[in-house]
Amino acid sequence: MHDALQKEIATYEKRTPKSRAAHEKASSRVPLGVGSNYRYYPPYPIFVRDGHGGYIHDLDGNKYLDHNLCYGALMAGHCHPAVMKAVQERLHLGTLFGMPHGMELELADEICARFPVEMVRFGNSGSEVTMHSLRLARAVTGRGKIVKMEGGYHGGHDAISVSVKPKASQFGDPDHPTPVVSSLGVLKGTSDATLVAPFNNLPALEWLFDQHPGEIAAVIVEPIMMNIALCMPDEGYLQGVREITKRHGAMFIMDEVKTGGKLAYGGACEYFNVKPDILCLGKSIGGGFSLAAFAASRETMDVIATQKMFHAGTYNTNPVVMAAGLATLREVLTHDAFAYVDKLGKKLVDGYNEIIAKTGMAAYTDGAGANGALMFYPKRVRNYRDWYHVDEDVWTHYWFGMVNRGVMAQPYWWDEQWTLSVQHTEKDIDFHLRVFAEIAPSLVAAQQERMTTGVHG
Repeated sequence: MHDALQKEIATYEKRTPKSRAAHEKASSRVPLGVGSNYRYYPPYPIFVRDGHGGYIHDLDGNKYLDHNLCYGALMAGHCHPAVMKAVQERLHLGTLFGMPHGMELELADEICARFPVEMVRFGNSGSEVTMHSLRLARAVTGRGKIVKMEGGYHGGHDAISVSVKPKASQFGDPDHPTPVVSSLGVLKGTSDATLVAPFNNLPALEWLFDQHPGEIAAVIVEPIMMNIALCMPDEGYLQGVREITKRHGAMFIMDEVKTGGKLAYGGACEYFNVKPDILCLGKSIGGGFSLAAFAASRETMDVIATQKMFHAGTYNTNPVVMAAGLATLREVLTHDAFAYVDKLGKKLVDGYNEIIAKTGMAAYTDGAGANGALMFYPKRVRNYRDWYHVDEDVWTHYWFGMVNRGVMAQPYWWDEQWTLSVQHTEKDIDFHLRVFAEIAPSLVAAQQERMTTGVHG
């Protein structure tokens, strides 16, 4: 750890003593002191007091421009008035029935109007709907194996807990990665049923189908890989996945949990002009509430309609959450909202790249829609193995440096990306860029120091 990073961490600790104390107390009852492993980072995470619009406050009263936005679940921003109004109106009518109430159809209609799908089933999280989408693909095809991308994340269930963050010693062949189970407790044999391909490599995907004829039920892909910060598909890549799966009788599952409510009005389907067999949605479509969905054609969903495939959940279509989802799609994530956020996103990405060029930083910034990321890598990342060599130490310096100056530039961990909300303003982007310009020289100095000493990420 270089000296400048140590100083930033020391400043962080001076600014956030109440977060430290809260974390110490929480750790006595809650593993790692947090509700999700991703929320812990050393020396301890920030504990949040409140959030309004595009900002949050921590327990010590420090204010942060929030581009974390709950890992991309809040393109609506905190407490959006339209969402809050819809939720408050529903609360006094009842919070949970476990019975149909009519809003299922309303929200399904909204989704089918945006995306190239005909029928929708709802869940509560991205993990749930990707899990059910894999079951749906197996039920329709009668096959057992699936393909995911090396470094891809689709939730915490067993079938996709393979090659999420493999180490270099586990990689295997660049074109034919070795499937690596990602956690203790994952069902034995999972890696036999889950095959792994590198992102942006169509010949490698074709090879898997040749090696396993008639066995692969589906290929699941994030259209933009967002477990390696922000990795864009090569031109024609998603269309190539569409063609290969169709030719081999497999299903193309597009995991739009992160992109569906943040990339464009019609998500990646519209942005990249591609039509998957099964679509997964989550995060920002709920406006801050636990809402997710998987959707497909009427023919594909027939295995559920005929009760050949089982899908259930006590909290599915919770009326309060459905009210939030309807308000979000109808009043928040509009065509105008996406145009507005696109403008903010371009301003932020261009501003970052100007500062990078001016200071000579070995990095680049990429963005799409509400999403973006600073990458400490000399060229555009195309797959997990490129991202694996991002300079973690300098990125950590960047994160603490920004946070200490009031900007939560993105969630902690260098595999995440920023999110812009409809409640952010151009003044917020100007502030973000001023802070980045302030710390950029120290990041360049840290890079030069690490090159001199032969230390790399």
